[in-house]
Amino acid sequence: MLGLAVAGEHSTLSMDEKVQFIETVTDTNARRIPFIVSVTAPDFDASTQLASVAKSAGATGICVQLPSELTRPGKLGFLQDLAQHAPDILMLQDLDWAGGGLNFDEIVYLSENVEKLTWLKIETQRAGPKYSAVMDATGGKLNVCGGWAVTQLMDALARGVNAFIPTGMEHVYVRIHTLYENCDIAGARALFERVLPILNFSNQHIDISIRFFKELRKSEGLFDTNVCRISAVFDEVQLRESGHAQASALSLIREIHSGFPP
Repeated sequence: MLGLAVAGEHSTLSMDEKVQFIETVTDTNARRIPFIVSVTAPDFDASTQLASVAKSAGATGICVQLPSELTRPGKLGFLQDLAQHAPDILMLQDLDWAGGGLNFDEIVYLSENVEKLTWLKIETQRAGPKYSAVMDATGGKLNVCGGWAVTQLMDALARGVNAFIPTGMEHVYVRIHTLYENCDIAGARALFERVLPILNFSNQHIDISIRFFKELRKSEGLFDTNVCRISAVFDEVQLRESGHAQASALSLIREIHSGFPP
């Protein structure tokens, strides 16, 4: 599980709220599943403070976006310094809504020079070829996972991506992955094609995605509230389309997750 990242509205939370979140989740989780904490922040001191809190609380690792203004040596220094405060895993978030993301050569360079850097979360346009290129160039040292690029899931599965961190509908994605791993490619594709109309609405924009999945979490009974701090408001047409996508998502979840309440 990844916490305090973009879908968690990290940019709207105070430092105290982030610390409380890390401590609450690590205590509740009790190491039952790997927990990665995003430590992306406006300044390095805040990132190192969050990394230290994550490590002392018992989180599995941290995830961070690189400050865009840094040079290659600056990026290396940033990650090397951050790694000193981090738990065992350092994940780099390669996020670019409109482009190709981090320079490929820089990714390989950073991987070779930062020991704890063992994961790359690719969330860019045309993510597929980048998955393959990074895994080939690093000889498997750098594990690759997908997130926002979940619309390219079948492409990622075919390339052997190591993990996926989508927002919501986890049981559905696990079923798709299981079908694929059991060589039922047609079954995995058929189920994924039922997910696509939902993603067609939710992944128009990150603010729409955040609001949509908070609504879904509340409908699932996992969240008590659907309150968002972001400013995105659905108009009448979006509300109707969101409702249709919500109903489709809940139907899929009920179908796949037998423990879902009636």
